[in-house]
Amino acid sequence: MLFACCVANLCIGSIYAWSVFAGPMAEHLNALNGTSMTAADLAIVFSVANGDAFITTITGGYLEKKIGAKWVILIGTVVFGLGFVVSGLARSVFVLVLGFSLMCGLANGFAYVCTISNAVKFFPDKKGLAGGISTASFGISSVIIPPIADVLNNSVGVCPAFIIFGVVIVVLGIICSLLIINCPDNFVPTGWTPKAGQDLSSVEDKNARQMLSSPVFYVMLGMLTIGSTLGLMTISEASSVAQSMLGMTATAAALVVSALALFNTGGRIVAGWISDKIGRINTLIGTFVAAIIALALIYLSGGNGSEFVFCAGICLIGLCYGAFMGVYPGFTSDQFGVKYSSLNYGIMFIGFSAGGIIGPMLMQGVFNSQGTYRPAFLISIAFSAAGLALSFLYRAMTRRRRS
Repeated sequence: MLFACCVANLCIGSIYAWSVFAGPMAEHLNALNGTSMTAADLAIVFSVANGDAFITTITGGYLEKKIGAKWVILIGTVVFGLGFVVSGLARSVFVLVLGFSLMCGLANGFAYVCTISNAVKFFPDKKGLAGGISTASFGISSVIIPPIADVLNNSVGVCPAFIIFGVVIVVLGIICSLLIINCPDNFVPTGWTPKAGQDLSSVEDKNARQMLSSPVFYVMLGMLTIGSTLGLMTISEASSVAQSMLGMTATAAALVVSALALFNTGGRIVAGWISDKIGRINTLIGTFVAAIIALALIYLSGGNGSEFVFCAGICLIGLCYGAFMGVYPGFTSDQFGVKYSSLNYGIMFIGFSAGGIIGPMLMQGVFNSQGTYRPAFLISIAFSAAGLALSFLYRAMTRRRRS
């Protein structure tokens, strides 16, 4: 079942192959319509696809309790695949937005929230590791899918490549959904004896309304927003930062982006596993400290021109961002129970969407006003310190409630 969730996530993670499709699609539309668009002119397609996902993470979480994770994942993956097919048939930007931005973007959030939360429910003894593996399967798409898309673009053309991807995703989505089992409430693995602090009955299941009335939720949301901002501000401009701050070539900058993607993926699994051992909040405290170090390294590299220091900082910030994404599914169910965890995590995911807006805007705003990205990393260090303070506030609030 976990494998099926991971394959489904790998499919919907194909949304990150957009950068490979953008250039050839711009050329295709130019040939049809006599325009002169570039890949940059189509950036809005990808931005909308990422920006609308939070809507369906909430909707998908709600429907999971009504019709079950199996059907939500089936609908999400099939609609996502059909979005690729529609994109392959596009003869205008409007149809491309309909297929990729709306169908793929909305379906992405719809399936993602259920693949993650349902997988975590089956592993109450290893929530962090299960969350890390399932989110990592989504993240690794940014490493695996683009080279395949590039080969297809060059061999059959961008439109057939879109359609081939779409058909494969629909088929895999149907197969994976057949293997998905809806996790029963308060599921306990056979032969597992909960350790102290792991007793499921000791965690009160809170629905969305109860979660939203809890002050702890807003502290957790703030931490996730900051963590997402730190990661997405770097991911969104990693290649440009490498070239403008360090003078790297485009080829070398591309390698930096690949390394960032790999550490992002690895961080989800490693941090998830560690959080099962030392606790979710302790892992997040360590992550904020590591993020401060990582951002300081990137900032310093802009002054001394050290590519080694820069790459160390980039890899470490990728690890930290992955940690937030891997730990938070289990963190949410630890705090608010597993019964409504799909909807609760869908709402918590707003923090990720907020980071996706704040981070890139911060980078572009600083660059436009200062002519360099470097000051943005000083600002982000302050964000990290605020996140660290929130993590200690969370610890104090939960200790007071338990006493």
